[in-house]
Amino acid sequence: MNTPIRKGTIVVTGASSGIGAVYADRLARRGHDLVLVARDANKLKALAAKLTTETGRKIEVLVADLTFKPDMHRVEDRLSNDASITGLINNAGVAASAKLVDADLDQLEAMIVLNVTALTRLAGAAARSFVARGGGTIVNIASIVALAPELLNGTYSGSKAYVLSFTQSMHHELADKGIRVQAVLPGATITDLWEKSGVPVTNLPKEWLMGAEEMVDASLAGLDQGELITIPALPEIADWDAYEAARKALAPGLSRQHAAARYRLGKQQAA
Repeated sequence: MNTPIRKGTIVVTGASSGIGAVYADRLARRGHDLVLVARDANKLKALAAKLTTETGRKIEVLVADLTFKPDMHRVEDRLSNDASITGLINNAGVAASAKLVDADLDQLEAMIVLNVTALTRLAGAAARSFVARGGGTIVNIASIVALAPELLNGTYSGSKAYVLSFTQSMHHELADKGIRVQAVLPGATITDLWEKSGVPVTNLPKEWLMGAEEMVDASLAGLDQGELITIPALPEIADWDAYEAARKALAPGLSRQHAAARYRLGKQQAA
């Protein structure tokens, strides 16, 4: 299967394990050089050495904590100035599971910085560079909680809803400039994200869980097929199409000169 990402260097964030590491493996095997971004230098170096040996591709390690502004800016600079870069997999992120009233607000703030701020800045840097170079691909990893905010912590769900909305807006702005974008909405995927969020993966129903390899393979298949939104577990794409059609059907009524009649009843009765 041929990837629509132009041959060149792909930047993969959150690449030291889980979904990011699988993306790195699959993209290297598709013939891309890589820049792997994460905090864990040892894991990154081990993955880079393995992929270089197995694929012969050039794999560079860029150790960075994307919640730390100087590190975030270093990755931005690389995206802005390296003309060999043709794609960005915006995968770095963390989850939260505690209810708002029980959550550590500092941890929620750090999650917003990683899931929203860093993702936005990296996508923005890549988009500007890709427009100048005449093409490129940006993949933003969201989550099905973007569509089902009741499932987990609302701040986490909100951060992933942002990723979905942001990607749709990017597509609207950039499609005619040769820039491909995709939002991926995984369901429960077997990675260490769950342990870090305080919910052991063994606590989840087995029928919910998808392996990271299968999830990434499905997401790349969606990219190959030109999907803007890929939901690997969704059986029927028609269901997503119906959801989108219903959302767009609301548009003509969302902004009008006067309030809807149901909100004027009290005023009429008072008169």
